[in-house]
Amino acid sequence: MGSEEHEHSGSRRSPRLPREKRFWIPFAALIVLAILLVYYFSRSRGGGANAHAQPAAAVTVAQSKTGNINIYVEALGTVTPTYTVTVYSQITGRVVAVHYQEGQMVHKGDPLIDIDPRPYQATLMQAQGTLTHDEGVLAQARLDLQIYKAAYARNGIGKQQLQDQEQAVVQSEGTVLADRGTVDYDRVQLAYCHITAPITGRVGLRLVDPGNVVFAGSSTTLVVITQLQPITVVFNVPEDDLPQVESQLSAGHALRVDAFDRADEHVIESGTLTSLDNQIDTTTGTIRFRARFPNTSLALFPNQFVNARLLVRTLSAVTLVPTAAVQHNGTAAFVYVVKPDHTVAVQSVTTPASNEQETAVQGLGAGVTVATSGFDRLDNGTRVSIRAEAAGSGASSSSSASSSSSSSRSATSAASAGG
Repeated sequence: MGSEEHEHSGSRRSPRLPREKRFWIPFAALIVLAILLVYYFSRSRGGGANAHAQPAAAVTVAQSKTGNINIYVEALGTVTPTYTVTVYSQITGRVVAVHYQEGQMVHKGDPLIDIDPRPYQATLMQAQGTLTHDEGVLAQARLDLQIYKAAYARNGIGKQQLQDQEQAVVQSEGTVLADRGTVDYDRVQLAYCHITAPITGRVGLRLVDPGNVVFAGSSTTLVVITQLQPITVVFNVPEDDLPQVESQLSAGHALRVDAFDRADEHVIESGTLTSLDNQIDTTTGTIRFRARFPNTSLALFPNQFVNARLLVRTLSAVTLVPTAAVQHNGTAAFVYVVKPDHTVAVQSVTTPASNEQETAVQGLGAGVTVATSGFDRLDNGTRVSIRAEAAGSGASSSSSASSSSSSSRSATSAASAGG
């Protein structure tokens, strides 16, 4: 019974494998490991080969050409009227009429405000009466002088009496002269009751109403008139640009100035540089310029901010590339030249002038193909594939060019100052 239980418990143990089978298990594991290593290295080599076979960078291109480009000096300007007149009352009185409408264009001599003239008319009449009386006294004194001269010739009177009459005439002449001055003064005071436009321009908001009493010598403004045609723009130019501007003015050249809107996109008006200040502002290193504009459409408004663009001179027969093609590394400018083997090479250039579309470059000839996009994947020797610009991509290319141009404007102004 015990032996049977021993045999039964021993039968539950797992049977042992033969010695030959136990020998092949580690050998098979080594074979599997070798296969995995071979597969891994083969994939790694294949990946490295694929890494070396990177696809070419897609770019758009353009060709450099020979042409003309303008050199501008750009600055922020303020529209300033040629004349601004602030009208005050020169007499004391009650306002009886206001003849202008707010914002109205008035011409020189047009009536603006009437002040009650009756007190000044009465004063003038009184002065005229005094003048008339004193003129009669003078006439009588002159008549008596003639009689005294005749009597003195007949020895009818003494010389002292004749001299006294001569001085009486002189005194009467002085009195009449003073009376005439009083009459003229009262006439001027009466004229101040009728205020007229001293210049042609636009009036502002109404500042006084009929019935109000105004006082002579007070600081109360009655009306403000600004001349709009012509009008000027004052803008500050860096002192580095002053020599080239002065050289053009000394040669007798009239320099054109374009006033752009606040977004610097549309030309509002074109005018001419008329004058510049006589000293440089040491705090900003700039000098003030003034340009005159006809303002025929009244598009320029006093105290309006505009972007002034002064045309200094024109560069002729220079190499031009799209502004989007010019890249900057710090202060250095360069372009990517696309070679016939579809690789790019970095070409350093200098940029004496630039605008939104084109940039003048030195160090590059005409007819050279340059990249205009895809710069983030380009380097010296990079292979490229040239793609055509689609209609939709033209807008993005244009915006890229515009942003490149706007970022390089300060550098353009500095370069133009040096050139």
